[in-house]
Amino acid sequence: MTSATHPPGPGSPRTLDRSPFFDNAKFLLIVLVALGHSWEQVITPQTPVLRAMHNLVYGFHMPAFILLCGYFSRSFTGRPDQIRRLLTGVLLPYLIFETIYSFVYHWCRGSDLEITPVAPTYLCWFLLALFVWRLTTPIWNALRYAVPISLVISLAAGTTRITGDMAMPRVLMFLPFFVLGLRLRPEHFARLRTRTARCAAVPVFAGAFALACRLSPDPNDDWLSSDADNTLLHVSLGQYLLLRVALFAVSVLLVASFLALVPGSRTWITALGAVTLYPYLLHGIVLRVAEYYGAFRVLRQAGLPGTLVLSAAAVAVVVLLSTPPVRAALRPLVEPRLPRWLVPPVEVAAPAPVPAAAEREKSLAR
Repeated sequence: MTSATHPPGPGSPRTLDRSPFFDNAKFLLIVLVALGHSWEQVITPQTPVLRAMHNLVYGFHMPAFILLCGYFSRSFTGRPDQIRRLLTGVLLPYLIFETIYSFVYHWCRGSDLEITPVAPTYLCWFLLALFVWRLTTPIWNALRYAVPISLVISLAAGTTRITGDMAMPRVLMFLPFFVLGLRLRPEHFARLRTRTARCAAVPVFAGAFALACRLSPDPNDDWLSSDADNTLLHVSLGQYLLLRVALFAVSVLLVASFLALVPGSRTWITALGAVTLYPYLLHGIVLRVAEYYGAFRVLRQAGLPGTLVLSAAAVAVVVLLSTPPVRAALRPLVEPRLPRWLVPPVEVAAPAPVPAAAEREKSLAR
């Protein structure tokens, strides 16, 4: 999820790798995020196909986002300017929207009004996780075999009871996708922009959907949300490790297939893909308000037509929340600035002394 100036994750370092391909991918991914959150509200035992579509989307949409955030974090070294962008692009929006969502949940669901920054509410976990991942980037860049090491950490996190503070289960379990993104280079994405890769992606998704129709867990199951250990999932340690490795492999394959199908040319969605932080943070508020007023109950009772209307509305909301008027109105919340008194003055470097020989040559030339 991104701000307008820091692709593809908020607060990411500036990069020359930006292209329509990445912005197109981010827009399509934020649409899938909104669709997934919307479908959760209308899934019933009588909608097995919708449940399979939901779980298929959850199998790759956040891994793909996290992988792209890792890819664009490769140059992060912890310089002061990078830290400041990380604070304004990730940490401050997290604190602001964690507070906002606490009030939204209090109003819409009647929950106790508790503002707890260490326990992310709803979709705010991603910003906190991204903050932690990016801070650890220099460590992963300094290690050999970083991806296998991160995978071991991810698997180990699922074999121990970890509290939800600081979104730590997801920070650790989704970690391999961020580290994998750090290891990718432009040529890796170029290999996905071939006709062969695009042709292979279609049967991959078809096979994954068929498998999801047959094996999909309940949408409330924590396998795909990556925040539950083996005891909460009621499986043995061996079963958990095998299934997690299998899910990781399937997710990587689906992410590659998705990226192979993303258009590489500039389209009307390209500009919207540069500002995905806005719809990401704001669409959850729209969902909670719609839930409060009973919209999902009506759509659930309407069956397939209701699901189609809901899906179209989710896409429309993403587009609307990406428009310039919405961004202009909400920029202080989504892209806040550090107070001036917290930003140290920029030191202007003195010009380097000109060597005496060079100065003599310059005077002779005159």
